[in-house]
Amino acid sequence: MKIGVIGAGSWGTALALLLADKGYEVEIWAYEKECVDAINKERENALFLPDIPIEPKHQLRATNDLQEVCAKKELIVSVTPSHVTRAVMSQAAEFLPDSVPIVNATKGIENDSLATISEVLVEVLPIRCHPYLAYLSGPTFARELATREPSAAVVASFSERLAMQVQHVFSHDYFRTYRSNDVIGVEMGGSIKNVIAIAVGAAAGMGFGNNTRAALITRGLAEISRMAVTRGANPLTLAGLAGMGDLVLTCNGDLSRNRRVGYELGQGRSLSEILGEMKMVAEGVKTASSVHDLADKLETEMPICEQVYLALYEDKTAKNAVIDLMARELKRESFGT
Repeated sequence: MKIGVIGAGSWGTALALLLADKGYEVEIWAYEKECVDAINKERENALFLPDIPIEPKHQLRATNDLQEVCAKKELIVSVTPSHVTRAVMSQAAEFLPDSVPIVNATKGIENDSLATISEVLVEVLPIRCHPYLAYLSGPTFARELATREPSAAVVASFSERLAMQVQHVFSHDYFRTYRSNDVIGVEMGGSIKNVIAIAVGAAAGMGFGNNTRAALITRGLAEISRMAVTRGANPLTLAGLAGMGDLVLTCNGDLSRNRRVGYELGQGRSLSEILGEMKMVAEGVKTASSVHDLADKLETEMPICEQVYLALYEDKTAKNAVIDLMARELKRESFGT
């Protein structure tokens, strides 16, 4: 099988390595020329996934040409940062082959349109591509997948047949995939968990411990579920890999960029300082703005996400955010409320 991967960040590279491990012929598109050169010549993506070698057995090469990465492929994987997915996939649209699966592995919600990635792709891709769209999400750090640590994820599609096809393509002895027909639930879980991870990181940066983390994760899951159900998701999806699984990983793992952003905020640093030191995108920063606007639009209560937004964009201190969260009106607990 010949596979094209659009996006050579850490996650795109890790997926390309997984597919190459299975013996597929993989071509990966990178925006940065130095990234292409490093992959093809040094056999390592030193820019986004350093110290992970591309082995001689791997049929994996890189290109700067979108037409080339799409040409004669039997499956396409889209793994660009969410804020450039519309632009990149709009350019790639005319080159996409007919009747091949297009698997999105990007997590996020657009700022201006408040569209999920599935909605963006339906807008920018030709109708001929729509029956072949699938979405990969779950608790997976790129580096740990690239070092072949046992991991699991979920493939969502409106087509059961397509979900099964993609499930088999990605499954390997160290990567187990499940399938779902709840596209919006899988997307919401994978996107909003990044905002909650910023909150958990901020709490750690302020010196708070396990009690605070547990409360934020649990009530964060309630917020994610509330929004997802408002958008038509099955609440049980959020108890699975794309919901609780991804949330627990991103809130607890040292490799989480979103948790790191929150930690630095909790230490009193400014967002501009923090982002200035990061090579890779922390999706939760932009998603926090989208979730804030979407919650307003849908009249959905999301207090933790709201405080993260205020800390990121309105210069509210982490200390005052905690005070306001704890002083809220007392309520009965039930899932999603």
